[in-house]
Amino acid sequence: CLPANQERFANGKLVTVQFHPSAQVVMTAGHDRSVSLFQVKNFKLYYVNGLNPRIQSIYLESFPIYKACFSVDGEQVIATGTHHKMFFVYDMMNGSIIPMEKVRGVEERFLRDFEISPDGSFMLVTGTSGYLYLLSMKTKELISTMKVNGRCTASAFTPDSSKIYSYSKEGEVFIWDVRSRKCLHKFEDEGSLEGKCIAVSKNNQYVACGSASGVVNLYTTDVCLKENRPKPVKAIMNLVTSATCVTFNPTTEILAVASRETDEAVKLV
Repeated sequence: CLPANQERFANGKLVTVQFHPSAQVVMTAGHDRSVSLFQVKNFKLYYVNGLNPRIQSIYLESFPIYKACFSVDGEQVIATGTHHKMFFVYDMMNGSIIPMEKVRGVEERFLRDFEISPDGSFMLVTGTSGYLYLLSMKTKELISTMKVNGRCTASAFTPDSSKIYSYSKEGEVFIWDVRSRKCLHKFEDEGSLEGKCIAVSKNNQYVACGSASGVVNLYTTDVCLKENRPKPVKAIMNLVTSATCVTFNPTTEILAVASRETDEAVKLV
């Protein structure tokens, strides 16, 4: 296949590549301050006219993008910047770009990392000093604030959106109940000197924790909810640089682990 963004290569580092949840569309976004949408052609059509046509590009002035993500219904794109306390919402249905200048109750210098709940109801923003902000996806207003000990480096919702796993820089994982916003349990990720990334499998069977050493620990969720020092089912040692991304495939048969610190550091387990 040709590159998905063949019709418009980015001028800077790409930070996001994501498929649309329901349409044959792929989004790219990055440090060149742009979000681009491309149609993904059927493989057989490649030989006919070759390209994945660009549908649209939007440019956010003075706003190098840190992360961009489709909403669950695929109607919006949320984009945060590298050094901004505001974020943008691109409404694809009416083509409008809405700047979210300030979320009342969120006192942060930068808003960068965030997760959207699988049911489309919530946006979880990672703050500094261990603060987590739960926003309504509908209104983008603050619902509640949670706090982990230390600094939060990554979070993941469970597939039913009822719980949040938050991984701290100190290697502890906090499990939150979304409805009550109470901490249900916390456990130590075995051997972790610095937590980097976390993922929950789509069938809610496994939790994967990736650390700065490159080790990715795989746990069963029932053990995570009970024990303070659970034993991993498997420790994946293949990466020699910091594990910065872990993700399960939809059927929970494959776990992808990757490091952005060196080229081609991707392993499928």
